[in-house]
Amino acid sequence: MRRRGKIVVGAFWINLLLLVLFLAGLWGIGLVRFVGDIPVQVEDTTTKTDAIVVLTGGSGRVNEGLALLDKDLAAKLFVSGVYRGLDVRKLLQLARRNPSDLEARIGIGNAVDTIENASETAAWSLRHRISSLRLVTAAYHMPRSMLEFHHAIPGIRVVSHPVFPDHVKQDEWWVWPGTTTLFISEYNKFLMAWVRLRSKQFFGGAGKQRAFSAAN
Repeated sequence: MRRRGKIVVGAFWINLLLLVLFLAGLWGIGLVRFVGDIPVQVEDTTTKTDAIVVLTGGSGRVNEGLALLDKDLAAKLFVSGVYRGLDVRKLLQLARRNPSDLEARIGIGNAVDTIENASETAAWSLRHRISSLRLVTAAYHMPRSMLEFHHAIPGIRVVSHPVFPDHVKQDEWWVWPGTTTLFISEYNKFLMAWVRLRSKQFFGGAGKQRAFSAAN
């Protein structure tokens, strides 16, 4: 009896190990696919939109958004994630731009993460009757940003406009520890966002179905 119990316990740990290895393999395959989906260039550089939206938090994003505004690819610019208390004039001064030229065309928000970026952009877009926007953020951040934005503002067309920070090495990323760590972190955040949004859709849909059944 004792020997049989040991066999059962041993089989349990072997099966658990196989499950962990299987899940780790799936995670690894997903990571490779995720990195493969990170943009390597700006696919659309000419389409005009109602607004340009910049998500702060990385190098080059605000300047890229201002450059696009200079090119009149949109009439308005919304910078999401600016530090609280920083106004448009100060932002332009930091970006070494002339406030008198662009101040009236720019709005700022104070989101602290990508979820808030999407929600405050949705509210700003509603106030300004925006039907299309060009989204500016780092290339590695673009997949999760597009996921959140499509959920928050499903009726608005979003044009992806990635920027490419010098410190992020997309070619042979696995040999660069800093880039590898960054991609793994961003992939895990993407997975959590995907699960959260899918759960909302599933349970929200189930709740609506129950409400409909109760009403009938």
